[in-house]
Amino acid sequence: MRFPRMPNPEKAKHISQCLELAVLLEVSTNKPGNVNFMVGFQGTRIEHFLTSAVAAAPSFEEAAHRGVAVLNKQMRIRDVGIGEIIKNCASEINAWQKGGNTLLGTVMLFAPIAVAAGMTSMNENLAFDIPKLRQNLKIAAESTTPQDAVHLYEAVNIANPSGLNKAEDFDVNDPASKERLIRDNVSLFEVFKIAAPYDDVCSEWVNNYPITFNEAYPYLTEQIAAKKDLNMAIVHTFLKILSEHPDTFITRKAGVEKAREISLDAKNTLELGGLKTVQGKKSINELDLKLRKSGNRLNPGTTADITAATLALCTLSGYRP
Repeated sequence: MRFPRMPNPEKAKHISQCLELAVLLEVSTNKPGNVNFMVGFQGTRIEHFLTSAVAAAPSFEEAAHRGVAVLNKQMRIRDVGIGEIIKNCASEINAWQKGGNTLLGTVMLFAPIAVAAGMTSMNENLAFDIPKLRQNLKIAAESTTPQDAVHLYEAVNIANPSGLNKAEDFDVNDPASKERLIRDNVSLFEVFKIAAPYDDVCSEWVNNYPITFNEAYPYLTEQIAAKKDLNMAIVHTFLKILSEHPDTFITRKAGVEKAREISLDAKNTLELGGLKTVQGKKSINELDLKLRKSGNRLNPGTTADITAATLALCTLSGYRP
């Protein structure tokens, strides 16, 4: 379902551009264990991620338009359809590239951010007040519906991400789950509550993005201010998140002990200076090789998604490279 275009299309376009830039900056950085310009995964290369960023932009703009409509009291927040936006975005990404799942976690984090930005006023410099945006983000996430949950399940089926284990309840691969979501009136927010203990993307949703806002965003802005080297700032932010939060994508594929081991490696790498020192660079290279063993089973995908969301806050707050 497509809603008619609402007033202030320039604002929605601006938000979309900010989010597209955030994705492009994140995927273009040489983060250990991730696809970059130098190395890819089997069947998935940097061009698939770059294409996905462009393909996702219209959905980000649509989400922002709906947020603007809520701000102008032309739409109820529960009618925004965040689940539908995520599903349409997954479909567009799938249609534009053949590299498999590239951005589902990032899109799941970005869709409510785009809506919340639409609900938030910009200043004369086209920047958003981040605390106010976060307040609106909480409202947007908590206002989702059972239909949003159904659309999210359909988005997962379209993207077909790896590492999905069978859930005890409302399993995404069980066709009966979607019927139960509607029958039992289970919203997308409530589904993410169930998944939050083992998936940090879902945990960010239900807890108002604590890693993104409280930890990663202040750290990234400090890194940018101190180093004036964006690649270093992003890599260090990625390592900082990974060092303090064992990656739940790794946990699902390789177990919690292996995820904790990788977090300790990331912490050690930062303590050695990261990209600032010879020892730190050597440690990053060693970590990169370790993460790429066994068919990239140790890819810190969730950490990359949260890093992208952190960059989204930077671009929305007015940062430009």
